[in-house]
Amino acid sequence: MLLHRHFIRIAKKYSSKPAIIDRMADKKITYSKALIASLAFAEKFKGFEKGYIGIMVPTSAGCCLAVLGALMSGRTPVMINYSTGAARNAEYARKKCGFRTIITSKALLEKIDCPVVEGMVFIEDIAAGISAGDKIKCALISKLPVPLILRSVHAGKEDDDAVVLFTSGSEKDPKAVQLTHRNISSNIRSFSEVVTISSRDSILANLPLFHVFGLTVNMWTPLYHGMTVVTYANPLDYRMICEIVKDEAPTIMVGTPSFLWGYLRKSEPGDFRSLRLVVCGADKCPDALREEFIKKHGITVYEGYGTTETSPVISTNTPDNHRPGSIGRVLPGVKVRIENYETGEDCRPGETGRILVKGDLVMKGYFDDFEETSMRVRHGWYDTGDMGYLDEEGFLWHAGRLKRFIKIGGEMVSLVRVENVMERFLPEDVSCCVVEVPDALKGARIVAAVTQQIDEKKMLKKMAAHLPNIALPKQIMVIEELPKMGSGKIDFRTVTEMVNDMVKKESGDSAEGRRAEKRHRT
Repeated sequence: MLLHRHFIRIAKKYSSKPAIIDRMADKKITYSKALIASLAFAEKFKGFEKGYIGIMVPTSAGCCLAVLGALMSGRTPVMINYSTGAARNAEYARKKCGFRTIITSKALLEKIDCPVVEGMVFIEDIAAGISAGDKIKCALISKLPVPLILRSVHAGKEDDDAVVLFTSGSEKDPKAVQLTHRNISSNIRSFSEVVTISSRDSILANLPLFHVFGLTVNMWTPLYHGMTVVTYANPLDYRMICEIVKDEAPTIMVGTPSFLWGYLRKSEPGDFRSLRLVVCGADKCPDALREEFIKKHGITVYEGYGTTETSPVISTNTPDNHRPGSIGRVLPGVKVRIENYETGEDCRPGETGRILVKGDLVMKGYFDDFEETSMRVRHGWYDTGDMGYLDEEGFLWHAGRLKRFIKIGGEMVSLVRVENVMERFLPEDVSCCVVEVPDALKGARIVAAVTQQIDEKKMLKKMAAHLPNIALPKQIMVIEELPKMGSGKIDFRTVTEMVNDMVKKESGDSAEGRRAEKRHRT
C-alpha cells in the first residue's frame, strides 16, 4: 500500500473532519484542505530535481504536508535532524544521499541560529508562491473521484522508498535507513490491531518527524486511519503540552521516558482525562514513571520497543496483555528469535541473547552501504544489536544494547541493569547514565554519571545488595545535565566521551599532585 495514495482515499472519506490541528501556527486543517495543500506542494516540488529531497521542518501541519507533497510528486523525503548540529546534519544528508534541495523553514533557522546551507528552500516561500489559480486547480482535482485523483499523483510500488531516516548516531556516525511504503504500512496495521486504533482516536504529535517514532506513530498512523493529529513542535515545553492535552482532548499520547517525566511533573490531576492510551518508547521505561502516572492520573503507561530499521514497532504492552518491566508481546506478522551471541544457536525461554527480527517491517537497507546492510540483515533477519529474552508466556524483555554490555573478569555485565538498580535509590529529580571507561589492569571499568551530587558510599552499599561486586560503579561523577538526542534518548556516545575526559583529567590531576608532593619531600 502506497502511503500517499492511501491518504488520498482517507482524505476523500473524511473530507470535513479535522486532519491536523497545528497549535504552533494556530491552524485547524480539514482532510479536504490537507488534500488540496498536499497536491499544491506536489506541483511545486516537481520543479526540483527528481529522486531524494531533504525535509528539515519542525513537527507541524507544514511538515506533514511537505512529506505528502514530496511523495505525490515522486520525490522521496529525507528527514533531517535539526535538534543538534542542523547545518552539519543537512550537509551530511545531502552528501550521503546525493541530493541538492532541502525544504526548511525560515522560522526554524532563526530559532536555532542555523546558517543557510546551499540548496535550502524555505517552505514559507513555497507556500507564498502558490497562486490563487494553483489553489483553484488543486481544489478542482480534489473534487474528482478517487481513481482520477490517483492518476494525477505519483504511482510507484510498495517496495519503493517512502522515506530515508538517519539513525541517532548515539554510538557512531548516523546510517541512512531506507524504509519502504510496505515497511511502514505493515507496521501501522500490526500495532493498530493490538492496541485497537481507529478513526475515532486523535493523537498528540509532538515528537520530531525526523525520528521514526514520530514519523510513523505521530504522523503516518493518524493519517492512515483518518484520525486528527494535534501537532506541537516542542516536546520540551512540558507545561504547554499539558495545556494542549487538556484543551484538545487527544485519546493517544506517546513519548520517551524523559518527555513523559516532564509532562507528569508539570501536569495537574485531570489534565490527561481524555487519554485512553499512553505508550513509552525509544528508551527503557523506569518503574517509577509507571507508578507515578498511576498515582497522579490513574493512567497506565504501556512500554513498547522498536528500532529505526523496523519502522519502528517490534513489540508492545497493551491493555489486554501487560507485563510491567517487559517490552511487551511481539506484534502480529513479526517474528523474533533470540540468538546466543557466542554460538548462534536459538536461546531457550529466559535465556538472554541477541534480538533478531523478521517481517515486512524490516528496512530495505542502509543507503549506499551494502557492507553494513549485509552485516545487520542476514537471510531476512535483522540484528537489532540489542540483547534480551522471551519468557515462557511470550513477553519480550530488553537487557540493553550489546554495546552496553561489558566483559569484566570473564563475566558479561549489563550497564542497563546497573542503571536500573541505581535508579531505584536516586532522589526523584536525579538522573543517571552508566558507561564503560578503559582500565589499564582489567580492560574496562564501570563509571556512573549523575545529575546531582549524591552520597557515593551509601549508594554503593544499597546497590551491592542487588548487584555482584564486578557490576558496581568504580566512580560516580556529576554531569549536571545529561546530553540527549532530539528524540529524548540519552546520548551515550557523548556521555562516554565526557566521562572519559573527566577521568583523564582526574587521573592527570592526581599524578601531578603526587609529583608535586614528591618534589616537596625532596
